[in-house]
Amino acid sequence: MTTSKAEVTAWPHLYAPGLGDGPVLLMLHGTGSNEHDIASLAGALDPDAGILAPRGRVQEHGMLRWFRRHAEGVFDVDDVIDRSRELAEFIRAARDHYGLGDHRIIAVGFSNGANIALATAILHPEALDRVIAFSGMYPLGERTAPTTLAGSQILALNGDADPMAPLASVRKLISQLTLQGATVEQVLRPGGHGIQPGELEAAKAWLGHNR
Repeated sequence: MTTSKAEVTAWPHLYAPGLGDGPVLLMLHGTGSNEHDIASLAGALDPDAGILAPRGRVQEHGMLRWFRRHAEGVFDVDDVIDRSRELAEFIRAARDHYGLGDHRIIAVGFSNGANIALATAILHPEALDRVIAFSGMYPLGERTAPTTLAGSQILALNGDADPMAPLASVRKLISQLTLQGATVEQVLRPGGHGIQPGELEAAKAWLGHNR
């Protein structure tokens, strides 16, 4: 299903223009959160950036998500593929709808939001080639990344003892991205799921080089 320009307004989201020619941060929330919560993080990363924060359209026990899963850490990969296509179409349509022109769109996702950002960047690099992924993991299960990612820039920030984004899956993510030609930076800290102050500083520094 193609997301038309008219359907951008039908997909719940927040948009705020940025200053000058800076990037637009595509803010992607985690499970049980929403676009309002994640949008507040944008100012800590780049107060001058535009904000585009859509809402995940899958519900799990009343909690908003980006795609279905069979169990904790076991994704419905077919749904991941479908939902990443929808998000790529939303990005393209929103770029047209809001007149974003050549402004770079950089995804900033946490947990489930990081995973849909990574899936979209892997499967649709023409729509999204910059991702900051907090507590994300490899989103395609046993499948390999099918696309060439030369020119893509990814920052992966993870805890080394995160039960929701296991280190083995994080390592697979880095391996697959690198194998397909992406430039990947990794910040691996002690601890589990979440966003730590040091990771915010690392993300701000990364943004300064990848705007």
